[in-house]
Amino acid sequence: MKRLIFSLLIMLIPSMAFAQTANWITADDSTRNDRNVWIEFQKEFVLKKNMKKAEAKIAADSKYWLWINGEMVVFEGGLKRGPNRNDTYYDVVDLASYLKKGKNEIRVLLWYFGKSGFSHNSSGQSGLIVEAPAIGLFSDKTWLSQRLDCYQMADNPKPNYRLSEANIRYDARLEGQDRLKPSLEIGKWGSLPWGNLVVRPIPQWKDYGVKNAEWTESKDDDGNITLSARLPYNMQMTPVIELTAAEEGKVIRLETDHIMGGSEPCIRAEYITKKGQQCHESLGWMNGDKLRIIYPENSGIEIHAIRYRETGYNCEREGSFTCSDDMINRFWEKAMRTLYVNMRDTYFDCPDRERAQWWGDVTILIGQSFYQLSPEANALMKKAIYELVDWQREDGTLYSPVPSGTWKKELPAQMLSSISTYGFWYYYMHTGDLKTIEHAYPAVKRYLSVWNLDKDGLTEFRSGEWSWGDWGYHIDIRLILASWHYLALESAIKMAEVTGNEADIPGYENIRQSIYTAFNKNWNGYAYRYPSYLGATDDRIHAMAILSGLADSSKYETIFNLMKKQKNASPYMEKYVLESLFKTGHGDFALERFKKRFGPMIEDQLHSTLYEGWEEGGFGGGSTNHAWSGGMLTVIAEQLCGIRPTVAGWKSFEVCPDPLIRECSIEIPSVMGKISSSFKDTDSCFTLNVIVPEGTTAKIKVPANPYTSITLNGKAADTEIDVTAGTYEILCTK
Repeated sequence: MKRLIFSLLIMLIPSMAFAQTANWITADDSTRNDRNVWIEFQKEFVLKKNMKKAEAKIAADSKYWLWINGEMVVFEGGLKRGPNRNDTYYDVVDLASYLKKGKNEIRVLLWYFGKSGFSHNSSGQSGLIVEAPAIGLFSDKTWLSQRLDCYQMADNPKPNYRLSEANIRYDARLEGQDRLKPSLEIGKWGSLPWGNLVVRPIPQWKDYGVKNAEWTESKDDDGNITLSARLPYNMQMTPVIELTAAEEGKVIRLETDHIMGGSEPCIRAEYITKKGQQCHESLGWMNGDKLRIIYPENSGIEIHAIRYRETGYNCEREGSFTCSDDMINRFWEKAMRTLYVNMRDTYFDCPDRERAQWWGDVTILIGQSFYQLSPEANALMKKAIYELVDWQREDGTLYSPVPSGTWKKELPAQMLSSISTYGFWYYYMHTGDLKTIEHAYPAVKRYLSVWNLDKDGLTEFRSGEWSWGDWGYHIDIRLILASWHYLALESAIKMAEVTGNEADIPGYENIRQSIYTAFNKNWNGYAYRYPSYLGATDDRIHAMAILSGLADSSKYETIFNLMKKQKNASPYMEKYVLESLFKTGHGDFALERFKKRFGPMIEDQLHSTLYEGWEEGGFGGGSTNHAWSGGMLTVIAEQLCGIRPTVAGWKSFEVCPDPLIRECSIEIPSVMGKISSSFKDTDSCFTLNVIVPEGTTAKIKVPANPYTSITLNGKAADTEIDVTAGTYEILCTK
């Protein structure tokens, strides 16, 4: 018996000895943790057969590019770190279609930021880990690596402190260095400083390919030539140049017209020439409406081609919109362009100055996404929710932007908006994703527990670390916090109902009743004003009072007269002002106010996107690509077109258009399928066409009017019609 056991142990030793696991690796170089480090990794391996599937798990700090047998597999892999304070995302990539029987080579280019920022939590260590068991490929010390000296830091001005990325200088004179050495093993899967590895929850970027750009040439007083290439629109892109240089060592600057990101320096690049013909793509993405190539006059440089590679979040614009009002059409296109340029690793406020996931922005961006982008965009929203709650502090407070290694301040009004009916609950109504709500609810409950009521029963003032209610002036912050608190409690009640936490509901309802009573004690007959507030009457708070239900309908006309005079809201809060005007039956004035306030942005021919403030260079640094300014897109869809879900996941919805313009048509790519609605209003009749997708029901509400007859597909109908899946024409004769 002993001999048998001994024999079995002998047989197991080889398999145990050769069991492979992946290691975090980096270059065997003492400077590997510097800022802006680029490392090349190579590994040859042999396959005995062709593979149908060969998934690799890949994590990197901070980004990577991957080639198999010389063919690009991943262009900028990895997500900014992290899902929480301690952990790191990893990608899953199927390598099978790039592999062949026999010898194969994998090559990875790693970019280590070496700096935390407003959307990245640096581990403090460059590293790569690859695990592909199906092909026996595991990162370890047998992988060869080297730090690439051709990648360097560009001269000043450097990107502002919010950004993790550096300006990249590429010195072509140092290309082709061959100092490959065995890599240094620095940890196992799940080890520190990267922590647990969490699968990437969003798709790899969409690569639109490299395209040619036409340019114009100009000269400045400093003896520089500038080649300016107008891009089709403001996009996330990497610039590509082809040139011939008469001599080496000449510096070419690559930047866009968004080099300042409003008031702060953002991303640009530099290229140092070698002698002869050459081509270069700068891999750190930048954005703008124009790409500029700048180099000294009489430098012996001849530019042959300027190209760009657009990349972006991998979803489609499956929705559509058009109407008889050209100004609204042009706004819609700018809003969509602004939305898309603010989607990548996270939603962010602007793609140049910060790239930060502020939740005041997110609550507005998700609405636009739901009404126009394919359901793949929903994964970015889910990621945003998970990150916000998984970064919750021990004291129960939430803060954004996250992920962040440098910002740790709570903006209470934004945090309340995130968990409100405009945030988490809005996501649930459009997706039906109960699992995410179940994950988020405990954090919502904890955060609400840090809020108290004052002696009058109103939401107690909490400054957090930044008491921000909006950009601009005349902000009645006490009542803004109370209205967001009221909406957050409404959302919590609904979340408690669907997650089986009904026992929490009475407590929420009691707090809401207290806020309602105390809030309305601040009504003086013509406006809501907190007693200690001394500024001009705040239009924002009246919008929030209407949308939250704190103001009853008896106050609507008085508030409407106030709205005609007060225009204090920034584009962020203006979305709520315009929505409230529709809710009170004054959509016509909402459109008038919208056109006056947003007109300069819409008419601006130099920018394809919308501003942060009311003019270029305005509030908060003055970026010209702030997607919160597109909030009216959601208002148009939900109020003018009148389409909104009434049961989670679009299982049921309503169509109740407000025909303030002659014609309008919209298609919405809901999770249940495409919803279509169009109307035409003439002097003699109102016609509404609706397509209801399979598995859903809809309630169609005809606009109020003294019609002589109403028909549904040729048969007499009422003003409210319940329908199942199908195509419908409602004809209302005047």
